[in-house]
Amino acid sequence: HLCALCSTATSVFLSTGPTVSGSLVKGKVGQNITVPCFYSVKGTQDITSMCWGRDSCPVSKCYRTIIWTDGWKVTEQYNSRYMLKGNLLMGDVSLTIVNAEEADSGIYCCRVEISGWFNDRTSNHKVVIEKARISTASPHTYTSEQTS
Repeated sequence: HLCALCSTATSVFLSTGPTVSGSLVKGKVGQNITVPCFYSVKGTQDITSMCWGRDSCPVSKCYRTIIWTDGWKVTEQYNSRYMLKGNLLMGDVSLTIVNAEEADSGIYCCRVEISGWFNDRTSNHKVVIEKARISTASPHTYTSEQTS
């Protein structure tokens, strides 16, 4: 099941260093959810372009892209509910999903474009958006039915 992500070609490159990481982010419908992604910026020469996309990271770029930045600012934004609120110049490219919906659940790819062959930092993040529990309200509706 886990190896849906790995084909023999890519796993060779992945094993060379800690370039692929990930996280699991859980949230509830209606919340703002932040999916963490960072890269190392020691000076302005380290600031680089990056993208967020849906599904696991492809060989290059992002699949079903949500956001592009040129490293300094967001250059493309495909949905106003997805935004980067972190300090881009410090390498904080965490994705904020505003007013999350169940449809936002799934895998997100954070790709930071580092120059050179196969140097890109990619991370796959699993986002799970759950319905807000309605159990707190249910006792009241139950008792009102009783009294009617």
